[in-house]
Amino acid sequence: MDLNLVRVFVAIYETRGLTAAASRLYVTQPAVSQALGRLRRELDDPLFLRAGRTMEPTPLAVSVFPGFREAIAGIDRTLDAVHGFDPSDSRKLFRVALSELGEIGWLPAILRAVRARAPHMRLEIVPLDVGELPDWLARGTVDLAITPVALSGAFDRVLLKSQGYGVALSAANPLADRAFDLDAYLDAAHVTVASDSGAPMLAAAQRRAGAEIEAQVAVRHFATLPPLLSASRELIATVPDTIAAGWAGTWPLVVRELPFEMAEIELCLYRRATTQQTAALDWLYATVARAVQGSSGQFFVIHGDGSAPA
Repeated sequence: MDLNLVRVFVAIYETRGLTAAASRLYVTQPAVSQALGRLRRELDDPLFLRAGRTMEPTPLAVSVFPGFREAIAGIDRTLDAVHGFDPSDSRKLFRVALSELGEIGWLPAILRAVRARAPHMRLEIVPLDVGELPDWLARGTVDLAITPVALSGAFDRVLLKSQGYGVALSAANPLADRAFDLDAYLDAAHVTVASDSGAPMLAAAQRRAGAEIEAQVAVRHFATLPPLLSASRELIATVPDTIAAGWAGTWPLVVRELPFEMAEIELCLYRRATTQQTAALDWLYATVARAVQGSSGQFFVIHGDGSAPA
């Protein structure tokens, strides 16, 4: 079988579309359609069937994909070893999915590490959507993602950090220096953050403790919390504890321990499952992992002037 046909098959399988496959392979859509026709005759199977706007694989396509993908990846890595990948010459564009806190805390370290070796490489930061992430990584919509959520699918990943949670509140809040048990936690006025990628794990721990809460205030961004909490004598927020401790250095905030058990969340770096640009992705994956593992994060950039709330 023509090796190019295998590449076309893998591209269609991963992108679920002829146009997207053609774009990845730098060929025309008619060329992809023609190659798919040859594949269908070779394997005596339709391989992909139209389902709305996507091309869904048949059972035979699902069964042969792992072998075809592994073969292409092996060939590409062998060729990369011969030609070598020089990050200093790379002008490739990579997309990295990060949460709001990921952008604030880790992106500066990531950018420094990448530009130190690959000054012309381009990075596009994509807002993290945990629900869409498995599909994005499977199709190559994003190249890397950092999230504490365990994703379904056969994606390579590396553990970056373990993170606990605590309760942030104003130093003027009566709970700042009183007994802080589960009853006090339940009775308090809570503010939640929509962009918290650790929210599912936090909610699960709260349910196990019988501490499900109904937030009085819901905000979209973590950057809103320090001034909001500082200005309130009632609101509390359950957030990553090291980040809250950093805020407490310049805002009139204190951090209390959770009044229930919650295991630390594991922040992992995931890489896409698709096969294109293998050597460059290998380099970026390792570079980003080292950058985040070696950084304590720059969450202090959300700083205040230390003034007390009114």
